[in-house]
Amino acid sequence: MGYVLNRLMQGLLVIAVMAVLVFVGVYAIGNPVDMLISPEADQAEIEATIVRMGLDKPLWQQFLTFVGGALRGDLGTSFIYNEPAVRLILERFPATLELALAAILMAILIGIPLGVIAGLKPDGLAGRSIMTVSILGFSLPTFWVGMMFIMVFAVNLGWLPSTGRGETVEVLGVRWSFLTADGLAHLVLPAVNLALFKTSLVIRLARAGTREVIGQDYIKFARAKGLPETRVILVHMLKNMMIPVVTVLGLEFGSVVAFAVVTETVFAWPGIGKLLIASIVHLDRPVIVAYLMLTVMLFVSINFLVDLIYAILDPRVRRKEAA
Repeated sequence: MGYVLNRLMQGLLVIAVMAVLVFVGVYAIGNPVDMLISPEADQAEIEATIVRMGLDKPLWQQFLTFVGGALRGDLGTSFIYNEPAVRLILERFPATLELALAAILMAILIGIPLGVIAGLKPDGLAGRSIMTVSILGFSLPTFWVGMMFIMVFAVNLGWLPSTGRGETVEVLGVRWSFLTADGLAHLVLPAVNLALFKTSLVIRLARAGTREVIGQDYIKFARAKGLPETRVILVHMLKNMMIPVVTVLGLEFGSVVAFAVVTETVFAWPGIGKLLIASIVHLDRPVIVAYLMLTVMLFVSINFLVDLIYAILDPRVRRKEAA
């Protein structure tokens, strides 16, 4: 219990500090009134707009108003859309979440087996080939790969649609596209594009973990007992080499959700990345602040869950914290 409470307190402290930094940082990037009001507007109209947006108050007072609203679940109202910023983000969040889950799932299903193979046979043809491919995944720019995917698979071959999300169905009040054939076809290219870098990362992590664990005494003992190699790998090795992989994958999932802007832009995927770009262009402070704060809370939550999983996989973590 002490381990859990300690992690919760750390998470709350991070959120509080980031709230101050995010609000002050967004406040410093420019005056949204210059972007949102007509150049022909007179001084009276400008002052009325400033008052309506609450920008006439000192920074500290604006921040306290923001904190008070945030505690009630209100992160402000968009200057552009005149709708709650949280609602605008949550309306687009399922599309981004769907894309991120598909990319991470591909990275896990492809990256871990390939990484284990490369770790077990580092000097073999398979191991060298896998690591060469992973280097390519790290090196190629996401936007260029995305455009090549569109050119080859959508334009030249006509196998898959190039842009958009496709047909969706509503489940529990949320619209998902992967449940329809058309939506799944639209999901393939952006998901693969987003998964390339993550898959390469998982391959290298899994390989490093395999190389580290394979020489441990308990692996040698399991083999000396005559256990099948498959059991040694799946039961004794995989659990221990997964600890760093799980830790990094949790943070990488947060980064995929928060920063899938390039992929969403290339494939015209209607997620929160597109909303963020529009908000930055027009200096829509409430949406930018809401997006960044939700991103912070997402990372804190994922990090907390990763810590719990880490403690389950390695009980020594709990004992060390208790001591």
